[in-house]
Amino acid sequence: MNPIYQTVIVGGGFTGLFTALHLSHQHYPRSVILIDREERFCFKPLLYEYFSGEMDANQVVPRFQDLLKGSGVIFVQDTVESIDLHQKQVKLTSGTCYDYSNLVLGLGSVTSYLHVEGAKNYALPFWTTEDAIAIERHLHECLQQAVKIEDAEQRRKLLTVAVVGGGASGVEMAATLADLLPHWYAALGGNSQEIRVVLLNHGQQILNHDINSHLREIAEVELKKRTLPIEMLLGAEATAIQTNSVEYKRDGKLETLAAATTIWTTGTSVHPLIKDLAVSNEHRDKHGRLLVTPTLQLLDFPEVFAGGDCAAVQNSSLPATAQVAYQQGAAIAYNLKARALGNELKAARVNLRGTLLKLGLDDAAASIYNVFEVKGEAAHLIRQGTYLELLPTPIHNFKATTEWLNEEIFHDHMDPNNVGKTVVRTAEIVGAGVVGVLVARKLLKMLGDDKSDKS
Repeated sequence: MNPIYQTVIVGGGFTGLFTALHLSHQHYPRSVILIDREERFCFKPLLYEYFSGEMDANQVVPRFQDLLKGSGVIFVQDTVESIDLHQKQVKLTSGTCYDYSNLVLGLGSVTSYLHVEGAKNYALPFWTTEDAIAIERHLHECLQQAVKIEDAEQRRKLLTVAVVGGGASGVEMAATLADLLPHWYAALGGNSQEIRVVLLNHGQQILNHDINSHLREIAEVELKKRTLPIEMLLGAEATAIQTNSVEYKRDGKLETLAAATTIWTTGTSVHPLIKDLAVSNEHRDKHGRLLVTPTLQLLDFPEVFAGGDCAAVQNSSLPATAQVAYQQGAAIAYNLKARALGNELKAARVNLRGTLLKLGLDDAAASIYNVFEVKGEAAHLIRQGTYLELLPTPIHNFKATTEWLNEEIFHDHMDPNNVGKTVVRTAEIVGAGVVGVLVARKLLKMLGDDKSDKS
């Protein structure tokens, strides 16, 4: 029997796609197959922009075929039915089977409803492109009904949106809706002041135990500045979701919020395929994720690599963010080529270069290397410039630098004592090209205005 010399990548998220693109860029000597059930890659940090119409589908959810054109990577749109680590085989629902010499697992995680009654049936998740489309359609239907109804109580229910979860996703969603819905409803002739956006959080603080927790104070202030101030119910544990209401426990009492729309942004669990793998509990973390070596290989199966939300590096703690996943994708690609050529593998180095938090239309908060923080329109411009540079689209021709920020330039120019110049340099770096120039000019003007205000 002839040996199989091909690498199969399961999952086209940040880890999987960036592994494939880096392998192509590095002229990997083996064939590469990328399998995903979706036709399009979803750039999740910008899913809010897609939902709000700030960016179009080609920017946020480009087709895999377009992204991989000319790369030599074979894209297969299909659903994986099972993965046999012992037989080194991936079976698809179509009946096709792929044998592999190396396997990359980039399946991410899936929504968990935390056993809350009715949540799976009545709450709307915000995880995929289809989710964004479903929420937009549902909200438009509610607004169109509300503008025709004279009964104030019924109208109020239709115009109330409950966002469950005070993590980054919930904060970003609530902020986006609080700016966006008033415009949609006013366009229909409705009174935008009747709209309510309510953020329910189990804990007493938003962004608790979150990589963005240091931006909490900025976020709390900015959430109150939205077109409609966001109502926050803290210490409110969702206990049941119905068609037109959310039941929650607060201070030991059960209460009900009448809302025709409930958006679920909290809770994740391991992908079912990862759960079904022949990997013992001893080689998983407490959440069921696969434990991997510093080189991102499974402990019992060194030919299998894993990264992103479905894996946890031994003796390390990394947040489940895009910047971690795509850096791991680059590291996996390097090690796959090293393994193919018989070279030494290297431990993956992940540099957390900051956080970016969307806080409404044209508003954000940014923390760069935890050295300085930027808020408002300046942060929005930095966020847009950063993500536009990272988008793996044909427009950018997959530039060799898919870094969060250019580390070498940052290390050369970072000056904590001169935040103004650092912000401008940051904008120039993260924006790239025309975007960078526009961001830098805008920030220079804003910094100039700030100085004139203080004088």
